[in-house]
Amino acid sequence: MISGSAEPVVAGLLDALAGALTAEREALLGNDAEALVAAAGSKLAALARLETEPLDPAIAERIAELAAFNRANGALLARRQREVRWALRHLGRVEAVSSYDPRGRIDPSPHARVFAHA
Repeated sequence: MISGSAEPVVAGLLDALAGALTAEREALLGNDAEALVAAAGSKLAALARLETEPLDPAIAERIAELAAFNRANGALLARRQREVRWALRHLGRVEAVSSYDPRGRIDPSPHARVFAHA
C-alpha cells in the first residue's frame, strides 16, 4: 500500500503521464513534430518519476489503461513513420540502408538510390 504522503504524488504523476500521452496523440494526429518531441519528453519525465515511487497494486487498472494508450500511440507513430518513409522513397531520397562493413560492424553511411539518368 502507498503511504499517505506518496499517494497524491503518484496520482499526480499518473495524471501527468495521461496528459503527456494525450498531447502525444494530438501531436501525432496533427503532424506536429515539435509538439511530439515535447510530449515525448514529458512522458519520459513522468515515467522516470513514477519508477522512483512505490506503487499500490490498486492502481494496476489505471496503469494498464495508460499502457494501452501508449501502445496505441506507438502504433500511430509506426504508421506515420511508414507514411514518411514511403513518401521519401518516392521522392528519391537517399536510402539509409544498414549494411555491414568488412569488419562486421554496421555501416551507417547512406547509400544513394538513382532512379534514372538524364
